Amino acid sequence: MSTILIVDDEYLIADILGYALEDEGYMVVKASNGKKGLDVLDRERPALVITDFMMPIMDGLEFARAVRARPAFAHLPILLMSGAQGSIGRASPELFAEVFDKPFDIQAVIAKIREFVDPAGF
Repeated sequence: MSTILIVDDEYLIADILGYALEDEGYMVVKASNGKKGLDVLDRERPALVITDFMMPIMDGLEFARAVRARPAFAHLPILLMSGAQGSIGRASPELFAEVFDKPFDIQAVIAKIREFVDPAGF
C-alpha cells in the first residue's frame, strides 16, 4: 500500500482528498503546513505528496524547495493544488510534477496519482 502525504491548512480539502484516496486503497497522512509536512515526510517516506500553495509558516513553494533539497526526495512526485497561484507552480516544473487549480476534479487527481504511484497498474 502506497502512502500519500497531503499538506494543506484547509482541513475540509485535506479530508475530502484523504477519504477519496483511502477509498482507492492508499494510506494517507496529513500535515497542516509545510514545516509539519517535512516532519511527516521524513517519518512516513510517502510515495507522493499533494500540497497546497497558500499555507501559514511555510507555503507550498518553500515546502517543495525544501523537499527537493533532500537527496532522498529529489524525484518524489509533488502535486500542487492552488486556488490562485497555479501559474507559479506551472512555472516551476522542477518542483511540481502536476498542478491542479481549485476547485479540482477529484477523479482527475486520482488518475494522475495512479500514473505516478502505480504506473504498471494504470
